Amino acid sequence: MTTPITMPALSPTMEEGNLAKWHVKVGDKVKPGDIIAEIETDKATMEVEAVDEGTVTKLLVEEGAQGVKVNAVIAELDGGGGDAAAPAKGEGGKAEAPKPEAAKPALAKAEPAPAKSSAPAVSAAPQAAPATAKGGARVKASPLAKRLASAKGVDLVALKGSGPHGRIIKADVEKAQPGAARQAPGGAGITSLIEPATLDDRVYAPDSYELIPLDGVRKVTARRLTQSFMQVPHFPLTIDLEIDHLLSARVRINEAGEKAGVKVSVNDMLIKACAMALMAHPDANASYTDKGVAQHKSAHVSVAVAIAGGLITPVVRDAQRKGLAQIAAEMKDLAARARDKKLKPQEYMGGTFSISNLGMMGIRQFASILNPPEGMILSVGAGEKRAVVKDDKVVVATMMTVTLTCDHRVVDGATGARWLASFKQFVETPEAMLL
Repeated sequence: MTTPITMPALSPTMEEGNLAKWHVKVGDKVKPGDIIAEIETDKATMEVEAVDEGTVTKLLVEEGAQGVKVNAVIAELDGGGGDAAAPAKGEGGKAEAPKPEAAKPALAKAEPAPAKSSAPAVSAAPQAAPATAKGGARVKASPLAKRLASAKGVDLVALKGSGPHGRIIKADVEKAQPGAARQAPGGAGITSLIEPATLDDRVYAPDSYELIPLDGVRKVTARRLTQSFMQVPHFPLTIDLEIDHLLSARVRINEAGEKAGVKVSVNDMLIKACAMALMAHPDANASYTDKGVAQHKSAHVSVAVAIAGGLITPVVRDAQRKGLAQIAAEMKDLAARARDKKLKPQEYMGGTFSISNLGMMGIRQFASILNPPEGMILSVGAGEKRAVVKDDKVVVATMMTVTLTCDHRVVDGATGARWLASFKQFVETPEAMLL
């Protein structure tokens, strides 16, 4: 019996991936647990395991292929134990994809590519429940396709799905002509505000620049931040912090932990202060949903880390419960594996709050774009000596400017201000974090 192997969803938000490498060839026999391929996502490189026993009869996607959609058939197994058949050839000698009547796809399991420890298996994403159209008709569509269709005003009933078993996917909705597109204030639909990002050959000669293809990180970052900036009503709140006490406390902490190899950074202390402030103001540790405001019970702090082609936000989970030494050790490990694209999906997803620190690069002040569905993100500038007024006298102090960007659907100005007041107390009086 022929068993198709599909491109697995290695994270809840994955829509496509790159087939970096095949570990098998036509004719090879595989058994459950064997590594058959390596898949590159926007954040990491993962290994795909076989879950069925059989002989590889077809490799339908070439090694190095870009943008392979989730649930697309990438290979076929003969589970009956017969001789492997040569791949079917179409025009140009390329392998042909199986017909829609193919057998039920085999779900591939995925684990991070060569790492020191094995990651838990992640199965391909389940099929979305069919939507109900007018008149009681049943429409099979992915959750992303449903959301996109709703935003564009596209009637799913009128579309023909190109996904597995006729399922409507994102690409089908993008190709469809919108009906009554949902209008934004001012009469312009959100989608109409985004023009294709191209360079006019009449202005920029094609030989005057080098076009660098977009990788997965850049594509996802561009899409998510555009959506966030345009669709989430946000506002900034900026304050100055005096950090001389924090810096002296850090010196003493590192001196005490030197023998144990503990080295705490300013950013580690800010992560702890953010977590404590979130626990003091649970209404600020929240996410907006169509069904209500989700107030998170723990502080999972996402920390922006620059990597090749963009950035990623590994998460320090339950940061309010962890000491500075543990936070420092976790961040060192997470940042190193983030730059090597070895993070597991659960290590960079599920944050409740973000912090982005450009102070070490000399940036004095900036405002970040929200990282949905998180309700706030803190932008941290450089600590520098400034002239300040104390007791009617001008003195020198080390000051740091921070800007809190808030989702106004969740956090109003008063809530954000109260959170910043608590954060300021924890930073300027680090001992308060021990209470």
